[in-house]
Amino acid sequence: MHGFAYQNGSLHCEGIDLQSLAEEHGTPLYVYSAGTIRDHFTRLDQAMTGVDHEVAYAVKANSNLSVLRLLAGLDAGFDIVSGGELFRVIEAGGNPAKCTFAGVGKTRDEIEYALKQGIYSFNVESEEELRYLNTVAAELDLVAPAAVRVNPNVDAKTHKYISTGKSENKFGVDFEAIEDLYARAAAELPHVKLRGLQMHIGSQLTSIQPFVEAVEKVTPLVLTLKAKHGIEFWSIGGGIGIVYHDSLAAGSIDWWDAKSEQDRPLTLTQYGATLVPRLKDLGLKILLEPGRAIVGNAGVLLTRCLYEKQGTAKTFKIVDAGMNDLIRPALYEGHHEIVPLKEPAGERKLVDVVGPICESGDFFCQNRELPDFQPGDTIALMSSGAYGFVMASNYNTRPLPAEILVDGTTAQVVRKRQTLEDIIAAER
Repeated sequence: MHGFAYQNGSLHCEGIDLQSLAEEHGTPLYVYSAGTIRDHFTRLDQAMTGVDHEVAYAVKANSNLSVLRLLAGLDAGFDIVSGGELFRVIEAGGNPAKCTFAGVGKTRDEIEYALKQGIYSFNVESEEELRYLNTVAAELDLVAPAAVRVNPNVDAKTHKYISTGKSENKFGVDFEAIEDLYARAAAELPHVKLRGLQMHIGSQLTSIQPFVEAVEKVTPLVLTLKAKHGIEFWSIGGGIGIVYHDSLAAGSIDWWDAKSEQDRPLTLTQYGATLVPRLKDLGLKILLEPGRAIVGNAGVLLTRCLYEKQGTAKTFKIVDAGMNDLIRPALYEGHHEIVPLKEPAGERKLVDVVGPICESGDFFCQNRELPDFQPGDTIALMSSGAYGFVMASNYNTRPLPAEILVDGTTAQVVRKRQTLEDIIAAER
């Protein structure tokens, strides 16, 4: 559920009319719902009641300082994948001792920075990285807390670009090699403390079964590592999916109630209810690393229709946002529901919604039946709170959009719109 709905014929974010934000701040424009972020974090945290756990937000999903500050205020942990993300967390008031550092290519500078800041654990992706971590920590006369990422070879049945838990993916160490690696590390790497084990099988999972399969497969390994090496935590990763196709309707409890048990997407409550019984007796702290599940449906991208181009084969609605602003459709066929800010009542038309970028891949949908919005109208690309602004670029020398955080009836600019002068400032 989320904070976006039509009120009196106009799409609102919580108590704010989105059309008023578009008129005041221009488009393209990202808008986030603070209430939705709080609600999703709290729901997941409560769903894991009965297990010693921590919800460590995946910063890569949306790293705006105000979003991080909001989550730090909820006592969130943070899953980071770069030194820059750690810097952001600290700037936002987050506790580095509640940060885990993942990623296959950590540099020396990043490792040193994270060690000096006192992070909770490095999530290590290879034996080579573990040995390098030991070397850097030794030179600083420190001990590096670490967990190796196990690849359980579980098929998450998601898009190939966001699947991470199979043997052919670049992430993690093969399941069969983990025990020997921990034994070698314990014997040979005195400046590494093996604090836990980590796994993550992929993103945008809307079924509980892959999570169950991975947890049940890895549990015996976790218990062995606990007995032999005294590990204290198991990070079971993130990956909980969100509703993209019916995003606006899914903001209502009625939409969920109308779904049969088989057709209802995975909920945070179901996730907890299914996994807690399998985790509660392990005697370990369980870390979760959600990103999209917290912020995905908490954001929209507003864009204005510039032109309608009618060709012999297609009708194109040309908008002022481009793939540089939201790359998910072009990058991995990501679907975003598209709705006009003015509640539609009439004709629908089969169209492509495309941006101004000089690339054929610059589209937000193709051959989709949509309300027949017109040039000058503003539309919302729903479910844009995760992997939206964070993946934006200046391609075609286009300034980055502004970002707005709505909290009830208050709307705050949390990132100013970039100017052309901003873009070229470092090149002068």
